[in-house]
Amino acid sequence: VVLVGALLGATTGVIAASVISMGLFSLPLMLRHGYDPRWASGVIAASGSLTQIVPPSLVLIVLADQLGRSVGDMYAAALVPAALLIGGYLLVVAVAAWRLPRALPALPPEARAPAEANGASGLRSLAVLVLVSALGSAAFMQTYPGLVIRMGRTAIAPPTDERVIVSLGVTVALAFALAMADRVLRLHALSALARRVAFVLVPPLILIFLVLGTIYLGVATPTEGGALGALGALAMAVARRRLSWATLLEAALTSTKLSCFVIFILIGSTFFTHVFNSLEGTHWVAQLFAGLPGGATGMLVFVTVLVFVLGFFLDFFEIAFILVPLLAPVADALGIDLIWLGVLIGVNLQTSFLTPPFGYALFFLRGVAPAEDRVDPRTGRVVRAVRTSDIYLGVLPFVAVQLLVLMLLICFPRLVHVEDDSARRLSPDAVIEILRRASER
Repeated sequence: VVLVGALLGATTGVIAASVISMGLFSLPLMLRHGYDPRWASGVIAASGSLTQIVPPSLVLIVLADQLGRSVGDMYAAALVPAALLIGGYLLVVAVAAWRLPRALPALPPEARAPAEANGASGLRSLAVLVLVSALGSAAFMQTYPGLVIRMGRTAIAPPTDERVIVSLGVTVALAFALAMADRVLRLHALSALARRVAFVLVPPLILIFLVLGTIYLGVATPTEGGALGALGALAMAVARRRLSWATLLEAALTSTKLSCFVIFILIGSTFFTHVFNSLEGTHWVAQLFAGLPGGATGMLVFVTVLVFVLGFFLDFFEIAFILVPLLAPVADALGIDLIWLGVLIGVNLQTSFLTPPFGYALFFLRGVAPAEDRVDPRTGRVVRAVRTSDIYLGVLPFVAVQLLVLMLLICFPRLVHVEDDSARRLSPDAVIEILRRASER
């Protein structure tokens, strides 16, 4: 569930879609097999909230705009904190399953995937996929550095991070091609379950590459990357015959409503900011932070606590549009990197979706969780209802993980590192100059 939540976060960027989807599909399965409702609901709500820190996150886009920084830099800086959160969630679940086997039991033998009729086991399928993908990716990594663009006397070699991104794309493509060939040619190298996993897992990875891969490779801006992701989603819906005019109209109306809500909040926050600045409120804020002990560190601790407390009562839009513009000038004057501050606030704002009384992830899960005891039609056992207190208590271990990651980011700022790639990437003017020289030659 944690890994699927991270995958949905990198695919959708919307917390409601992640929490509701996993609440509808994963929660009944876990309750059927005797999982404790607190742990089951907690892991779903926490994993669904990963959408707010895993790129392409809407929170990071808004923060980058309010801080006047690049969305691409904000995305790159959020990768390590997002990985820390995912790893922390996995560690909490593993320890809980080890120490509390009754709360998180293993699936019974009859519920586990049986051996395939063709004799292709899961381990064999995994070995074949890993071997073919690793060999193909290694071969591509060896040849890709030789693919140098030569224009006149200038040679442009692909940077290391771009080679890694393209290599990951090649690995996914090879795994999908192998599954397709195994199905069409009936090679029986993979089990039927492995083929189904490949066919289900690869399309979201393609969407992730269309959005994030094109941004990191410098092929598209964040806006263009989002357009490519939307186009890819439409193409996959057409390929699966799931797209209709009614679905397309509903998606367009929902997007328009959300855009209008955000714009009206932005208009109101802009009025507030102008009035606040006209009353010299920024000077008051600067004097307030100047009087805090500890300098920049004291300011960071105060901002972290303030944002965390406001997250109990306000949505991240209000915090980002009203509070962040007031903090950015003070942080810049104190020498605090705004990209680092934006990621720190982004991780902090993620807790606002899990903390009662106004945690949106809690409300979304409450809407799809069973509210009454019921008899499971497959097992015949009574499945206990998920109470609101179960959801509130279930997210506490994962909120603790988020606070721990916040402390790590403050104590070790190098965890949020943005590489200065201005020296190795060509500007559009430089590319035009290279093309002009090449044409003259």
